[in-house]
Amino acid sequence: MINKYLESHAAAVAGLTDGCSVMVGGFGSAGLPTGLLEAVVDQGARDLVVISNNAGYDRQGVAMLIAAGRVRKLICSYPLTAGATVFRDAYRDKSVELELVPQGTFAERIRCGGAGLGGFLSPIGVRTMLAEGKSTHRVDGRDYLIELPLRADFALLRARTADRYGNLIYHLTGRNFNPVMATAAELVAVEVDELLEPGALDPEVVVTPGIFIDRIVLAHSSTSQEST
Repeated sequence: MINKYLESHAAAVAGLTDGCSVMVGGFGSAGLPTGLLEAVVDQGARDLVVISNNAGYDRQGVAMLIAAGRVRKLICSYPLTAGATVFRDAYRDKSVELELVPQGTFAERIRCGGAGLGGFLSPIGVRTMLAEGKSTHRVDGRDYLIELPLRADFALLRARTADRYGNLIYHLTGRNFNPVMATAAELVAVEVDELLEPGALDPEVVVTPGIFIDRIVLAHSSTSQEST
């Protein structure tokens, strides 16, 4: 019987090596895979390219990877949210590169990566600094940037409930970028609050089918999701 459950967070991030690209789910603290990020810090991989909506805050979320000196480049929409002091200092010291992507473009690039598409046309950023190095295409007299898809070697995600097949249900705003990232990485690891036996989930409420998920681990009690 298919069983994607692993006993430890360390096992869930096994195989992550120097230079890997890593998608990290979450919007602020909602849907953030804190235990998996801690496991990456403990595991020691460096020069990571992290794809995340934001840069974390204090030393939580992606900020814990930056603080540990593990991130070479960050691809995100909101690097300077309140409390993002770790990223701010690292960027000022030129120890972290930044690729800034508008949030809607960010989500669509990931969706294209998961759908196997070659990219899409976007009017966002035309004739701004965000257009530097990008090709443009004119449609009906309007210019569009050609935005390329985003994929990653790993995706580290968070869900409320899973079964052993990897079918996932999210909790409210914990849904955010997690479902789309689940489709766009070579290996997808998810930490969950609750693990059920196959057949216990109503197929009508499953958001991410288990075919996209490779590894499941139970969240530590200290990292249980908020009710947001």
